[in-house]
Amino acid sequence: MSSGGDCCSVRAIWILNPQDSVIFSRRFPVVERRWRLTCQGAGNDGSSSQWMLLPSDEELASAFSERRKKEGLSQVFGIRSSQSARGSDSWLDDPITRHLISLPINQNGGKVFQLWPLVLHSKGSFHIIVLPLIQPTHLEAYERICYQSDHGSFIGHGENLSSLLLDLPCITGALLVAHSIGDVITGDFVDPEVVSNSSPSVGGLLDSLTGTIGISGLSARAKPAATPVTSTASASLAVGASAFDPPKNSLRSIDKDALRSFISSSMPFGTPLDLNYSNIATMRATGFPPSDILLTDLKQPAWKPYLYKGKQRILFTFHEIVHAAMYDRDEIPDIISISGQVNCRAELEGLVDVSFPLTGLQTANAEVMSFHPCAQVPEQGMDKHAVMFTPPLGNFTLMNYQAFSGLGPAVKGFYQLSMVSENEGAFLFKLKLMEGYKAPMTMEYCTVCLPFPRRRVVHFDGNPSIGTVSTTEHSIDWKIVPTGRGFTGKMIEATFPGTIRFSPMSRQASNPAFRPMNESLIDDDSDLEQEISSNTINMEEFLMEKMKKEMQPADLGEPFCWQAYNYAKVSFKIVGGTLSGATMDPKSVSIYPSVKAPVDLAMQAVSGDYILWNTLSPCPSVASLK
Repeated sequence: MSSGGDCCSVRAIWILNPQDSVIFSRRFPVVERRWRLTCQGAGNDGSSSQWMLLPSDEELASAFSERRKKEGLSQVFGIRSSQSARGSDSWLDDPITRHLISLPINQNGGKVFQLWPLVLHSKGSFHIIVLPLIQPTHLEAYERICYQSDHGSFIGHGENLSSLLLDLPCITGALLVAHSIGDVITGDFVDPEVVSNSSPSVGGLLDSLTGTIGISGLSARAKPAATPVTSTASASLAVGASAFDPPKNSLRSIDKDALRSFISSSMPFGTPLDLNYSNIATMRATGFPPSDILLTDLKQPAWKPYLYKGKQRILFTFHEIVHAAMYDRDEIPDIISISGQVNCRAELEGLVDVSFPLTGLQTANAEVMSFHPCAQVPEQGMDKHAVMFTPPLGNFTLMNYQAFSGLGPAVKGFYQLSMVSENEGAFLFKLKLMEGYKAPMTMEYCTVCLPFPRRRVVHFDGNPSIGTVSTTEHSIDWKIVPTGRGFTGKMIEATFPGTIRFSPMSRQASNPAFRPMNESLIDDDSDLEQEISSNTINMEEFLMEKMKKEMQPADLGEPFCWQAYNYAKVSFKIVGGTLSGATMDPKSVSIYPSVKAPVDLAMQAVSGDYILWNTLSPCPSVASLK
């Protein structure tokens, strides 16, 4: 993905290890000079924090370590508590401060400067910190918000952090820089999945570097089969492996050289131009051959540093992830949501424009859509979007969207489990698969898992109407549709009654889930306040311990799951269509200048968190807005 223009310039980058020591840093003098000139133009006399010079690695590491001791870096960070002080990140009481932090820097002379905005990204065991260039007025506004009595969290009541960030697109750019660097140092490069129902083509400049596109091995699949297509740009990384193989656990001197090379190529002088690691690696490995020189009236975009040569074709893949909470209760509605994306691979010679109408959006109730920088969306109607784009090389995500299921749940029914004693229970499943779904939509596999993370299964007895059952120490797995035995164009009804027995459970006082019902939570809070005042625990530990102590103890009838919650998790994959209804017609794709290129379309949906809650037990739910 590319990030260009003047919307983001970076003053400095730091990488810290788990011991809070800076193991890599990079400063950009050109951007720093712009910062100083901006401060001088604002009439800064050097007495305020806007004129602050960049801290040394030791100063930044010390400030970061001190902040971690006070506020932590866990998921609960950002919540304001009695330990929060004016000027601290948690004082703002905003979860965004998990990723956008400030550090008070103590420099020589005893002055304390507020360094903000620092974009923080943790990847592996490393912490990547990026400082983008902002205006002095933005820093002044942030300092005012940090000391407001209402901690700046109320939109529409004076200054607040949300309104301030809307004026700072550089935050998004800096976060992209941090994520790209995190991928470089950990070696995580995952291209969007593009599947094809036909044989892949071979050829082109990038293909010549690797010999072939590269098709991963596949297990037996139900028809229609879909073959993942690996991006040639990613495959070409092997060419520059000596210079670009990143480390997994540490940064050695050769790895630092590779990181410096990536930063110098992707963001010269501190302004990101192309953060696509595949493009950068290919450019450094092959250079720019004269055959890629274009006519003077054509401008080659940054996301396409090379031109494709070879057999031409276009592949589109609609990939959806389905999340669901199924209750089977009158008082709680079922919830189904879909996160979708349109992935593309355009093997087209020259610089061409591709356009097509995206349909089914009204049926899908699409709410949020975002597009790749190469795309233009000039036309928006009730049920279609005309999308035009100049495709980059390799696999890329053309569009992301959020929608609801237009076909209903792929797996519908109920799950019940009743404990007849502390260690024995009886359960029942009644499910319908693919109700209302028609060919060519195919369910490739479907598995239901009953997890028991707090109990150990010692005996199981049950006979499903379809599929096979296997057990582990802490779960029961029901394979309704095994991989490779998919079904198309029909509904399946499945039932599964059974009994289960667990090993006796030893209750320990240290387990917060089984504390006595009459224990006072007020006493817990007072104890925690004493711990906070003595600074014996950090913010992270304090909040986690408080949440544990405030959880209601599990009832004896459901003793194996936290707060008496128990559920079954469904995993499935459907090919041949989308659950949202969003789609496109391959025949409607137009290419300019006109070329003959076949268009291949594949559609698939997989389960994310697809949960069947026990209808006989308490379950978490949220109130729906009217």
